[in-house]
Amino acid sequence: MTEQLGTLEELPQDYRDQMAAAGVAPLWPMMRNVLPHDAPKPVTRSGHWSYPAVRPLLLRAGELTPVEKAERRVLVLSDPGRGAGAMQATATIYLGLQLLLPGESAPAHRHTPSAVRIVVEGQGGYTVVDGERLAMEPGDLVLTPGGEWHDHGHDGDEPVIWLDALDLPLFVQLEGSYAIEGDLQAQRNRPDASQVEYRAAGLAPSRRPGRGARRYPMMRYPWAATEAALRQMAAYGEGIAELDYINPETGEDVLPALGFTAMMLTDGQVEAPPLRSCSSAFHVIAGSGRCEIDGQVIEWGPKDTFTAPVFARIRHQAESEAFMVRIHDRPLQEKLGYYEERAT
Repeated sequence: MTEQLGTLEELPQDYRDQMAAAGVAPLWPMMRNVLPHDAPKPVTRSGHWSYPAVRPLLLRAGELTPVEKAERRVLVLSDPGRGAGAMQATATIYLGLQLLLPGESAPAHRHTPSAVRIVVEGQGGYTVVDGERLAMEPGDLVLTPGGEWHDHGHDGDEPVIWLDALDLPLFVQLEGSYAIEGDLQAQRNRPDASQVEYRAAGLAPSRRPGRGARRYPMMRYPWAATEAALRQMAAYGEGIAELDYINPETGEDVLPALGFTAMMLTDGQVEAPPLRSCSSAFHVIAGSGRCEIDGQVIEWGPKDTFTAPVFARIRHQAESEAFMVRIHDRPLQEKLGYYEERAT
């Protein structure tokens, strides 16, 4: 294996000028940048967004900018490795905290990227997806898949804040990111599917001949049910309790590119997962603790969000009973055939 490849500076200037004029460049000086040995060299750096620090800024945004001038009133969580203003928290994951005030509505649109909303605080908010009204209670996970019409509303009396998680960076890189605007949707007069057809794990509406599985049968995953399932798993299982959010008809991840995993750590519990080829973001639903990511120590509390790059060495330790949702790009990597885990 050659450790040192030739450099651009070793080539004669006239040759470099001729290549530039022809619109070509030599591969060998750049090869290690795009094909490093043994493991990637990520640009992404671990980030930590303290909710007590960000929340006042988001509320002030509500005072400074009416929703009509923002369409979506969001503060973007920018990857420290890419700098302030980066529209991504990792190479594949976009994160933003969104505010909706009482009486406001965010207009209907649909777009190529897929999104999940994890509700952080507040009561009375809702999302409408293709006519289905989805309540937004703290901890709930709400889907707005790519191509699906969706709008947001608020008929409560306190601010509602949620975390947006999108595969937006992928579509920007593919030059395929765009949105189409529309009118607010008429709402069907019934509870959402999580309260009717998919209320219990392992049960789905009776199948009829010729009826295939729906791509997105369930758009809302209530936190109350998720927490109860984690507690039951922790009471009878070994190690950390983890549950993947899945399509109840197919068992596949809820979105094509991004996966979501609910986690519970008991007071004092330590977890050191394998090195994973996927990048991850962790949103704290409740509890406090510390996480060491590639030697960087993050002290996290309720409603905080932090990230880890690919193949990061991670060590979680809960200082109280804690619940988190891990956002990751494992589904995309599995589709591309290269998801990998390595021993720490």
